[in-house]
Amino acid sequence: MNIQRILVTGRLYAELAALLPDKRPDKAFRFVAEDELQEADFAWADAYIGFQPAGPFSLAHLRWVHSLGAGVDAFLWKRKWKPDVLLTRTIGSFGEQIAEYCLSYLLRDAQCHDVYAWYQEQRQWKPVAPKRLSEQRMVIYGTGEIGRRIAETLRLFGVSPVGVSRSGRDTPPFSAVYRHDEAGEALARADWVIAALPLTEETHHLFDETFFSCLHNAGFINVGRGATVEEAALVGALENRNVRLAVLDVFEEEPLPPHSPLWGHPHVIITPHIAALTAAEDAARSILDTLDRIEAGEPLANAVDVSRQY
Repeated sequence: MNIQRILVTGRLYAELAALLPDKRPDKAFRFVAEDELQEADFAWADAYIGFQPAGPFSLAHLRWVHSLGAGVDAFLWKRKWKPDVLLTRTIGSFGEQIAEYCLSYLLRDAQCHDVYAWYQEQRQWKPVAPKRLSEQRMVIYGTGEIGRRIAETLRLFGVSPVGVSRSGRDTPPFSAVYRHDEAGEALARADWVIAALPLTEETHHLFDETFFSCLHNAGFINVGRGATVEEAALVGALENRNVRLAVLDVFEEEPLPPHSPLWGHPHVIITPHIAALTAAEDAARSILDTLDRIEAGEPLANAVDVSRQY
């Protein structure tokens, strides 16, 4: 594939302008803010780099699209894709970042941080025994790169994480992996469920009333995609204590609307899609490596299977 003209946009476009041209002076780059994109930019480019389709986005002249994020649902969800356009995604430290994010909230809960903060306000000396992570049952939805990194991190604390995937295929470092339709028993015993799924036709609203009814006073963390959760069902699960605490980094509508009941719920922790942020240096490395491999005709570990939407 011959790539010559590369259009770069998104929140990192100015930083990437300082990192990419010197590494590939043989390519023509155009760095444009999303709100300044014009039809002429897409008519000029044969490659597009960004977090999402922006401006008058068109695949008509493109041969390669690269997502600056780990996910690609912004490009594929409810969109038609030209089969002759290559779609790739950024590979960086996303798994490590998300594992640390999850671990921070698991430890906060296990070490009773909120309980002791309240006792401190009340000037009360009341010892509460912390819970050991190794004694808790963790179920991770998604056994790909990110799910595996979460599982590897939890194993360092003596956890034997269970995975749930589309295929149910055994995947290290999970102690067991179930298909979605086989996970009921694991969910019934779960202390925590961690959702790290991409958004596809199969995963849209996967976490619905039926799913939450399987839980019994469990914690729920979503670091995958917001639209995998039916938010009204989650609110109901919080009210009836199927879910005792929800840690949510992603939402079906972002930014989360001010009227959402999740904002004020006492058992919900909200963060603004920051569990894994793309660093400009990681993005530049991934872009350049992908471009080199495309030109050399080498296999691409970050190529997206458009038919599967991830």
